[in-house]
Amino acid sequence: MSTGESTPAAPAAIDHPPLMPYDPSIPNVARVYDFLLGGKNNFAVDRTAAARLTQLVPGLQRHALYNRMFLQRVVHDLALAGVRQFVDLGSGLPTQDNVHEVVHRVAPDARIVYIDIDQMAAVHARALLARHPDGLVRFVEADVREITDLLARPELAALDRSRPIAVTAVALFHFMPSTQPKQIVTALREWLPRGSYLAISHATPGTMSPQDVKTALAEYQRANLQLHLRSPQQVRDLFNGFQLQDDIAPVQLWRPEFADDAQAPEGGHFIGGLGWLKGDRP
Repeated sequence: MSTGESTPAAPAAIDHPPLMPYDPSIPNVARVYDFLLGGKNNFAVDRTAAARLTQLVPGLQRHALYNRMFLQRVVHDLALAGVRQFVDLGSGLPTQDNVHEVVHRVAPDARIVYIDIDQMAAVHARALLARHPDGLVRFVEADVREITDLLARPELAALDRSRPIAVTAVALFHFMPSTQPKQIVTALREWLPRGSYLAISHATPGTMSPQDVKTALAEYQRANLQLHLRSPQQVRDLFNGFQLQDDIAPVQLWRPEFADDAQAPEGGHFIGGLGWLKGDRP
């Protein structure tokens, strides 16, 4: 019998080229990022790639740390605001102060779902899960671009969609061409309950010259990755349907934790923001 309510449309499938096979002899973006953050889960080939990128982008390691701190501030603020469910898209390799560690210091009962397709990230994440038998921390090995399949996974289906969910897409969408991020955000918007949040950080050319941008993009291609730099307005447009809580800003200037942080250089290679799906707040 009809209740008069319409059934939400299923999220659209996203077309994309097949993934490149795993090859430890070429740089891997998760391992390069791990090295920039001071981690140990990387190989010589990743460190070489990071060194070349740092030559092109002075201060890249500092900006990678700013980006990580942006993620930590977002989830900390949302946990303080009462959010108790978090989904980290493209979570990467575990490092210091992961999402669940930051959130659980505020809300020990919060639920966190990490999602990544990287095989090395999956191995480390499963080791991490062994220390969380309570089920509050989950990992899904999946391709974010296959958004329809992902949202149907039991780890996500188990979330309480009568309460807000915070989704983070930090340093993720710049590895996708024009339409894919918008399609993913549209699917998330249809799936998320009202009052939910979406955080995005994204690479931007910053102060790089056109030639340095071209060279940096070629370096990522060596790792079988296409990097798509976007302007602040293009990143702002990704929040379609979400209400920005603050304007897009360099990640180090988004709600800086200390006064010294606010003095960080405005130029940067990561910009970010937080959107709210209008409705009841937690």
